[in-house]
Amino acid sequence: MTEHSLFVEGVAFWTPGLPDWGCAKAALRGERAPGPSGSRLPTAALLTANERRRAPETVALALEAARMAVAASGRQPDELLGVFVSAHGDLPIIDTICATLACDPLQMSPTKFLHSIHNAPAGLWSMVGGGWQPNTTLTAFNRSFAAGMLEAAVQCGAEQRPVLLVGYDTAATGALTETMAPCDALAVALALAPERSTRSTHRLGWTLHGAAQPPSPLLSAAARALANNGMADALPLFEALAALAPVCVTLAQSPKQNLQLTIEPLSATPAATRVEAVQCEK
Repeated sequence: MTEHSLFVEGVAFWTPGLPDWGCAKAALRGERAPGPSGSRLPTAALLTANERRRAPETVALALEAARMAVAASGRQPDELLGVFVSAHGDLPIIDTICATLACDPLQMSPTKFLHSIHNAPAGLWSMVGGGWQPNTTLTAFNRSFAAGMLEAAVQCGAEQRPVLLVGYDTAATGALTETMAPCDALAVALALAPERSTRSTHRLGWTLHGAAQPPSPLLSAAARALANNGMADALPLFEALAALAPVCVTLAQSPKQNLQLTIEPLSATPAATRVEAVQCEK
């Protein structure tokens, strides 16, 4: 099958203990352990203090990952189409809504309901992040990142425009902890372009295969620690981006279809220098 090419210009990664791509890259290579858990959520620097207090967890995760990936790429936010993906949406808000419906349905908050909708983070990115280009929000349960990767790749190639791919999932709270495995929150993002430029850090080749094949296993302890997060299917790709040599990765799209990715590091560029310059928080 014909392999199509994209180019990675910016990478972002956030989870408690690995608050940026510099820290995460070393941990995914097995060179260091995650740091102390620190904050349960990122700061969401794009929001004002009042907005941060009211923002749902998915918004904080998505906005911070989007901001970091675009900053690493050196582009302006309004240059990129957007693809936002989440497996579960905002689990703390969903738990609150379910508890309210069960105990006192007349107290249902319209704002909470609004924030439970999957496109809330994409809408806030448009309003406060400067991402004014069209965006897509989708979910596909535990294959959500794989579905988003395919959507971003197709848009990037068809439109011949850069695309911002953002994936994020929260930790379960309340009654949902009884049915879902424990995990930390996780947010990842990629700034992708159809052509190589001085911004490019990796070539990403992709082909879609109509055959059953298991997804690539998680290799590092840091990735395996996040295996219960809804966005865990992104982790093999980010382990490959952290590697120093070409790596092939399989992302399962469905029981009968998979996305094959080839990730090749490129020679040092200004964009690579910007990414390497990101230092771990002390």
